[in-house]
Amino acid sequence: MKRKYELKKRAESQAETRRRIVEATIQLHQTKGPARTTFSDVAQLAGVQRATLYSHFPTERDLGLACSGLHSERNPAPDPADWVSLTGEERLRRGLTEMYSFFERNQAMFSRVLADSVSHELSRELFELRFGEQLGKIRSALAGALPSRGRKALAALDLALNFGTWQQLSRGGLSSAAAADVMVRALLAQRATVRR
Repeated sequence: MKRKYELKKRAESQAETRRRIVEATIQLHQTKGPARTTFSDVAQLAGVQRATLYSHFPTERDLGLACSGLHSERNPAPDPADWVSLTGEERLRRGLTEMYSFFERNQAMFSRVLADSVSHELSRELFELRFGEQLGKIRSALAGALPSRGRKALAALDLALNFGTWQQLSRGGLSSAAAADVMVRALLAQRATVRR
C-alpha cells in the first residue's frame, strides 16, 4: 500500500513540475518570444534545474509542442462551424469580430511568435501546426460569404484575416467590433465593384 502511495505522490510531483515548466515557457514566449527563450530562462522561471527540464523536455521542439499545445487548448481559435448557418454580411461580421477578439486576447503571444517565425523555423512550424489548419477552415467559411470569390476578393479576405491588419486597426483606436466593421465594409465593397 505504501509503495502505491509513493508512486502516486511521485507521479503528482512530476506532473506539477512539468506544468510549471510549460507555464514558464508560455510566459517567456509571450514576453521574450520563442527564439530568445533559452532552457536556462525556463529552468530559472520554473524553479527547476536544467537537468530536470531536459528530463521532461529533451529538445526545444518537445518544449515548444507542449507550450503551444497548452496555449492553444486554453485559447482556442474561433470555430467557423458556428457561422455556417449565417449568410453574407452576417457571417463575415460575426467571423471577423470573433477573429479580432481572439487576436486581442492572444496579442502578446501572436506578436512574439509571428515576429520570430520570420527567422526561427521552429516558431514557424509550431504556429502552422497549431493554427494553420483552423485558419484555413475560417478562411473557407468566410470565403463562402463573399459576394465574389475572385482573386481580388480572396486577397482582401486574406488581408482581413491577417493579425497585422487587426493590429494596425487596433492601434488606430478601433475595438475588435469596429475593426471587423471596417473590414466587412471593405469586403462588401467588392460586390459593388463586381457589378459595375
